[in-house]
Amino acid sequence: MAKAYNLCLDIGGTKVLGAIFDENREIVYRLKKKTKEGGESTDNVEQVIISVAEEMISASGIKPSQLHAISAGAPGVIDQADGVVLFSPNLPWRDYDIRTPIEKKFGVPFYIGNDVNLGVLGEYQYGAAKGYHNVVGFFVGTGMGGGLILDGRLFTGNQFKAGEYGHMVLDPEGPLCNCGQRGCLEAFSSKQGMSAYIRQQVSRGRKCAMADSIQGGVFKSKALKKALAKQDAVATEAVDRACHYLAVATGNMINTISPDVVIYGGGVIEAVGDIFLQKILAEVDRYCMPSIRPTVELKNAALGDDSVLYGALAAIEQG
Repeated sequence: MAKAYNLCLDIGGTKVLGAIFDENREIVYRLKKKTKEGGESTDNVEQVIISVAEEMISASGIKPSQLHAISAGAPGVIDQADGVVLFSPNLPWRDYDIRTPIEKKFGVPFYIGNDVNLGVLGEYQYGAAKGYHNVVGFFVGTGMGGGLILDGRLFTGNQFKAGEYGHMVLDPEGPLCNCGQRGCLEAFSSKQGMSAYIRQQVSRGRKCAMADSIQGGVFKSKALKKALAKQDAVATEAVDRACHYLAVATGNMINTISPDVVIYGGGVIEAVGDIFLQKILAEVDRYCMPSIRPTVELKNAALGDDSVLYGALAAIEQG
């Protein structure tokens, strides 16, 4: 029986998304499952991955013998060559060999890479960046992720640490970022950065439709969409600020890389990407070399929540 199916996962701090692809790269089964929040052991997260994969195989009706490979994207610094999670900010993994137990359990190859790297790879192979050779990707979510395709290959740099331009310092006197630096792109333009701005304005007595949404931390993207639809002043300011710094960062990356295309993905872009792209396009020319800007396209990602899943599939196909 042909090994026709690939099982791909997007592993987050609180949930796992899964998809089974057939030989035509069509998704034949999906699953979303929450992981336990806070304090879980390495083994527990590993068991979540195993249980999700087992559940998907069983519920989809495919036979284990038909499985070709399993692949996953996860946050953090990941040695893609050896399948070792070197560090992950939201998962309890340090220098953790995740590949060996998964391959032992299922008897098929297992691939793993940084989630945003795979998200950009997915867009490069199957989405908005298909057909280009040099790609800069910004993924705007709770944090700010980056991924690079250079000369048609995913660029991971020394010790798989490249692409962290969410921590490009744009204002040394700016707000404190979780990484310890001040004025990072992430501190301005991520959901964390926008939530902090909104919280600051509300503390000064200003009214905002998102006041309740940021009480427990960061807002959900749909709350931002609703606030912008109401033309809420504070939410609009937060987005204007976020897009300003994204435009500055985009200009820096254009001048540095001279890419064919810059793509914007992640949960925020999926919710309000047209607004973000319009505001970035209105500013970005100020921060680019005039001779480089006309050769670069700026566009939103096309695969939505599936970017990382398709990137995981691409990792399998690239071997």
